[in-house]
Amino acid sequence: MSNTVYNSLKLELNKGKKAVVVTFIDDTNSMRKLLHNKIIITEEQVLDSKSIYDLDEMTFNKVQFAFNTGNLQFLRSSNGENILIEPYFPQPRLIVLGGGNIAKPLVEFGYKVGLSVTIVDDRPKFANKERFPNAENVICESFNNCFTQLNLNDYSFIVIVTREHCNDLDCLKHLLKYNTAYIGMIGSNYSVNSIKKQLLDEGYSEELINKINAPVGLKIGAITPEEIAISIIAQIIRHRRLEMKLSDNNADSILINWPEIDNSVLEELCKNSQDLKALITIISTKGSVPRKAGTKMLVWSYGMTMGSIGGGYAEGEIINAAWQIIGSGSTKIHDIDMTGHIAEEEGMICGGIMKVLIEDYKG
Repeated sequence: MSNTVYNSLKLELNKGKKAVVVTFIDDTNSMRKLLHNKIIITEEQVLDSKSIYDLDEMTFNKVQFAFNTGNLQFLRSSNGENILIEPYFPQPRLIVLGGGNIAKPLVEFGYKVGLSVTIVDDRPKFANKERFPNAENVICESFNNCFTQLNLNDYSFIVIVTREHCNDLDCLKHLLKYNTAYIGMIGSNYSVNSIKKQLLDEGYSEELINKINAPVGLKIGAITPEEIAISIIAQIIRHRRLEMKLSDNNADSILINWPEIDNSVLEELCKNSQDLKALITIISTKGSVPRKAGTKMLVWSYGMTMGSIGGGYAEGEIINAAWQIIGSGSTKIHDIDMTGHIAEEEGMICGGIMKVLIEDYKG
């Protein structure tokens, strides 16, 4: 059942691991068809997935590319199958060390841009759910002892906004032991330079110290806590979307795409439900479109929907097409042209084209 694949996917993501879901749209492999037309490939399996799943060389290479770059792949294999390869990365995490005035809007804005937020402070008055309702985790612990609870990984964005210079230094010494996506620290130029000099004197490499974004945030003249929080979130977004690259010694750097996950849709896909519904996935886009490849939504036979591929005329067209295949056990690839009169009706400056996969979904 498909929900088994998505439950396995959720487990991998919760462990901080990447995974790929491969959908065989025109399945010609009778043994695999008996199991299901979807498989999950984990980071541990990717090296020998060719032998495990009998993937041809082209498909195997596309799986590796999806793992490395986060870019969805839609292809026709050597034996004539249409194959969708969807990479999934763990949800990026914002970890805020310090629960003062800047932390409040920082947690709120981080949550609003799709980050899973953890707040840490050693004072119960500042580390509680009432103060930070948008935080997924609130940890009341000393800054020296909190790191064993944080499960830091390549998808962690850490911002240090503690109340004392010594706490900032202690946090940095702990953080520099881990591979994380981003480290930012608040402070004046004087205090930042003082901390960096102390780290250098203690033997930390200049390369490691230069990874610290300090003073944190884009230089936009921010003064209020809310403005400072916006400058920090903007810097994190820029780093995530424009600066994180995969590079090899002898290869050009490749910009890493962070696949978007609608957690409510993923949770629904994990359920063992007998409801008749269709799973819709954008598999490619061209031009100006409201949502990017990989975006999903669900459509039930009785009219309920979850998620969105952009709304308006285009989404209505896809919902109507989905109703036609619910319960049929079939799939359909549907093209939506949002150029011309559709773009004009929807108020778009320019239109684009989306290719969408519609699957009769059995949970």
